[in-house]
Amino acid sequence: MYRIYSPWRVAYFGSQARSCVFCEISKNPQDDEKNRVIYRDNVCFGVMNLYPYTPGHFMLIPHNHCDCPSLLDSSEWLHIQTLSQKAFELLYEYGASGINMGMNIKKAGGAGIPEHIHLHFVPRYIGDTNFLTSIAHTRTFGIDFDSVFMKIKALCEKHFA
Repeated sequence: MYRIYSPWRVAYFGSQARSCVFCEISKNPQDDEKNRVIYRDNVCFGVMNLYPYTPGHFMLIPHNHCDCPSLLDSSEWLHIQTLSQKAFELLYEYGASGINMGMNIKKAGGAGIPEHIHLHFVPRYIGDTNFLTSIAHTRTFGIDFDSVFMKIKALCEKHFA
């Protein structure tokens, strides 16, 4: 495959956000359900990726607005990494066979929102790349996004406590 093609993201790329979407989510806990926030504490929050690569794809995001992990306080970074370790068992319990974890830093590094770092957790499943992905550059999900959100949120309450 020469290009990653995700036509469902057109609404995101076509929007002209006036402020940082992650800061807006950070500042508005009353909208957590609407924004699909799965976890929140005083250092960071977890949110479902609205344009997931697989069901269960979520991100951990510091409240601190910065574009590089080196700009976080060491205790903030350690806190996020501690939650990251717990995220693996959370996603395995959800049903993942494997996990991709990563952070794209700055625009040149491939970040879709380069001004605010965010750490992705992409659960992987045996057979999640099949003939449809290979020949049609399309992915299908056989599960409702809201049910995935509710299950991942419940698992966060268990694993991130």
